[in-house]
Parts: sequence; C-alpha cells; structure tokens
Amino acid sequence: MTQSTEQDTIWLTAGALSKLRAELENLKGPVRDEIVTRISEARDEGDLKENGGYHAAREEQGKNEGNIRALEELLLKAVSDEPADDGVVAVGKVVTYKFEGDDDDEAETFLLGARENEDYVDVDVYSPQAPLGEALLGAKKGDTVAFEAPTGKTLQVVVVDATPYTD
Repeated sequence: MTQSTEQDTIWLTAGALSKLRAELENLKGPVRDEIVTRISEARDEGDLKENGGYHAAREEQGKNEGNIRALEELLLKAVSDEPADDGVVAVGKVVTYKFEGDDDDEAETFLLGARENEDYVDVDVYSPQAPLGEALLGAKKGDTVAFEAPTGKTLQVVVVDATPYTD
C-alpha cells in the first residue's frame, strides 16, 4: 500500500467516507456472492456459448469488479480530516463568496472537496481543481480573488467566509 501525497489526496466528508466504505463492502460481499451464484446456476444449464444468462452475469461480474477497484483506489486516497476554523479557504470548508461589484449582495456557498461528496451533502460541491476552487485555495475571509471562468472571462470574487464542513 502506497502512502498518498497531499496532491493526490481526496477530501471527503465523514458521512461520504462511511457510506462509500459500506458500498464497497456490499459490492465485495452480497453483490459479488449473488453474481457468482447466478454464474454457477447458468453454467449448470450447459452450453455456455448460447447461454444469455451466463454471459449477462459474467458482464455484470466484470462491471462489479471494476467498481470495486475504483472504490478501493478512491478510498486509498481519501481523508476526512476536519480543517482548521481559521477563515482560510481549504478543502473541507464551506466557502461563501460574492462576485465583486454585485449590487444585489447575493452570496453563494459551496463545499470545497471531492465531487464524490455530492450525493452525501446538501450543498453544492466544487473541486479544488475547478477554476473557482483553485483560485480560492488559500484565500482569507475578505480577500478578493480573480479567476478565469470556463467561458474565458476573468471574474473577481470576494471571500465572505470559509468554515469547516460538519456532517
């Protein structure tokens, strides 16, 4: 097992990490067992060349094993350490920002972390590799940061707050 570097670390909420671990155990246990049973039953029917049930179960087995490998790789890189409550934008924080010069004062909020969190949190999730996430990393409450939007336009945002995410 290799040690993850900070660069390839994936930050997940504690709830997301727990649910992904449970999903992995389900795929490795009950799901894998059920597929193996279906393959065995189909094999007992004979003539595997024209046995649709056998081929479908084998295909499902391949997909399941691929999902297991992908989840294992993700979980090797996953951390859920709570970041410091210091107002500095970092992974694991809920970031509130406003567009510079936006007169309606409407702030927007997101969690800075891995996209795998999306199914387990009630706030938008932005990756630290996304243009806005990358530009805001390390910024402090009150800082103005410029970034290039996917459209090519340069936008400026003001950090309103950055607080640790709590489940």
